[in-house]
Amino acid sequence: MNQKEFIAALDQPRITAAIASAECETSGEIRIHIQPKARGGEPRYVAERTFERLGMTKTALRNGVLLFIASEENSFVILGDKGIDEKVPAGFWDEIAAKLTIRFKNGEFTEGIVEAITAAGYQLKTYFPRAEDDVNELSDEIDIEE
Repeated sequence: MNQKEFIAALDQPRITAAIASAECETSGEIRIHIQPKARGGEPRYVAERTFERLGMTKTALRNGVLLFIASEENSFVILGDKGIDEKVPAGFWDEIAAKLTIRFKNGEFTEGIVEAITAAGYQLKTYFPRAEDDVNELSDEIDIEE
């Protein structure tokens, strides 16, 4: 499936709403980034560079979560910044990835992404509850790179 088909298959407003809903209960930040291929190296390496490029290491509590998707390679990486990584149980990201893999294999892209956002949001809420003066530090819109 090419990038345009993948993007067309997504219910972007539903995904953006899931991010906003998850972030209503936490100071954490969740971003979705989609590009055709992991140009420039292994998907994890490219995801780490993207994490930095999107400003996700600049959140006050270092509690950003990125779902990086290389749509034409059928690959994705879930990254949490060091603040959240130090708190979540061992294997947490692997558990989300396993569920997302099944959803993607079944062509349930939106459902898989929303499920991943919800799971990440639950952990963020547990360890980083929303403060009264919380500010949405990063855009909730899906970051799409052609």
